[in-house]
Amino acid sequence: MHPSPRKRGGEGGRVTDFQGKRDGMEETGQGRLAREKKTIRLMVAIYCGKHHGTRGTPCEACRRLLEYALQRIDRCPYHGRKPACNVCPVHCYRHNEREEIRRVMRYAGPRMLFRHPVLAVLHLLDTVRGRHQA
Repeated sequence: MHPSPRKRGGEGGRVTDFQGKRDGMEETGQGRLAREKKTIRLMVAIYCGKHHGTRGTPCEACRRLLEYALQRIDRCPYHGRKPACNVCPVHCYRHNEREEIRRVMRYAGPRMLFRHPVLAVLHLLDTVRGRHQA
């Protein structure tokens, strides 16, 4: 019998691997930001696919918006402790881009629950956590 690559225990009884990382990505640091980037990429893909008829690669306007959003995540002053953007006390998006990303999220957010439920729930938890910290 081979030893299990995972063990029980760790912080609060959560499942951890042998390096001490929690299931999936880490809650803070680069794992949190990588998850947020993945979420925004998927949201833009869902929005662009429906509104602009693209598959796989976003249209030019959505690609520019996605690049801008990813740049904002990279430059966030909170780094790994970054709250969800809609509850963040610092508004780093320009007005037009903020309105556009809101439009994307309003459309894609509910659909994420069916297409990518784990990421959608984690994003909602980030939003709730951010409201409590703000």
